[in-house]
Amino acid sequence: MSLKQQKPTLSGQRIKTRKRDEKEKQDPLAFRDAIVTGLNGTQNDLEQVAKFLDVSGAKLNYRLYGDQLFDILFAGGILAPGGSIVEDGNPETWKTSACIFEAEENTEVIRKHVQVLNKLIARYRYLQKSFEDVMKKILLFLKGFTPAQRNKLAITTAIVLANGMAPATALYSLFNEQLLKEGIALQFVTKVFKEWVNERDFSHLSSSLKKAELENKILDFFPPNKQTNEYLEKHFQEHGLDKLISFQRAREGIESRKTFQLNLKEMLKSDTPVKEIIINAKDEMKRSSINEADAVFLIWKSVMGEVEWNKKEELVAEQALRHLKTYSSLFGAFTTSANSEISLLVKIQEYCYDNMNFMKVFQKIILLFYKTEVLSEDSIIKWYNTAHSSKGKSIFLEQMKKMIEWLNNAEEESSEEEEDDEN
Repeated sequence: MSLKQQKPTLSGQRIKTRKRDEKEKQDPLAFRDAIVTGLNGTQNDLEQVAKFLDVSGAKLNYRLYGDQLFDILFAGGILAPGGSIVEDGNPETWKTSACIFEAEENTEVIRKHVQVLNKLIARYRYLQKSFEDVMKKILLFLKGFTPAQRNKLAITTAIVLANGMAPATALYSLFNEQLLKEGIALQFVTKVFKEWVNERDFSHLSSSLKKAELENKILDFFPPNKQTNEYLEKHFQEHGLDKLISFQRAREGIESRKTFQLNLKEMLKSDTPVKEIIINAKDEMKRSSINEADAVFLIWKSVMGEVEWNKKEELVAEQALRHLKTYSSLFGAFTTSANSEISLLVKIQEYCYDNMNFMKVFQKIILLFYKTEVLSEDSIIKWYNTAHSSKGKSIFLEQMKKMIEWLNNAEEESSEEEEDDEN
């Protein structure tokens, strides 16, 4: 019997290295030298700078050295931690004056530098992330820059953010303990806001702050010992940013109303006695500077939001009147002026219009509140004549027609009785 001879096998394994698997050895200083040398050859002519950067993208690895590229275009060289420029070898190869920090401190001049950056990013889209990263990093280094460099950077930041080249979230870098403590963050962001408004308008600034969730953090840009509304208003008034003060007041008002309503909901859920709710709500209203008209609006919203209403129209009226009667004294405590009564009347009208099952309940609610002295006849008549909302106007005015006639007749009879008493 013959055995088949086994073929020899290789004892090792041969691996072919693919070109794409070979990692390029990083040499940021060599990249810097090439960029700086090229920029220095442009004699600071921004058209030549733009052409050089456009052509160099095909020769030099922008994808790998994007951060270093923007360091150079902002500060003139590669930035070390803290904001100083890395000095290595011949100064002619580690620093250039064809950068924002060496430009004239003038908005129009700096805008031209930003346009160069914008063209570069548009040409090489992958540079967008590096640009945003460098924006965040360079703001952290503010303390290491001169006042003039900070001003130029503030103008640049405003133009960049106002034109959507980077998101306003870059400003989060200013929430650095040292920058805040020494007032550098406040000085910088104030300059940014002023330039931003000049570049676009305040509406664009405020919407961008909201998008970046910075609208409630304006006070956080101030030094810890000066984070008060009084100091904020004084500071921005001195810098001609009155609209920012109004914006902050509006945001404070929104937050105050949210707190007021949240506390009210918690008391309603826990079946807190109405008298206690009134005391607590009055205190909160005073503390948060909420006016009575806004307070009664929030009370209505909270009281009506606590119930799961019957879906049958014929049953919801009885359920609503019973519920509202329980809290009539609460409403009465916050309708001590004609303005707050009208506010409540309009809110009830709009609520009944928006909730179809309540369309036929409107007049019954008004009558209940009239009988429990929440609403006065003068306010009801004024609402009917001029102060009503456009929502469901014809329907609700028709519902109230007989009641208004009755109120007018009662008022006339009362006037006649007073005249007889005087005679």
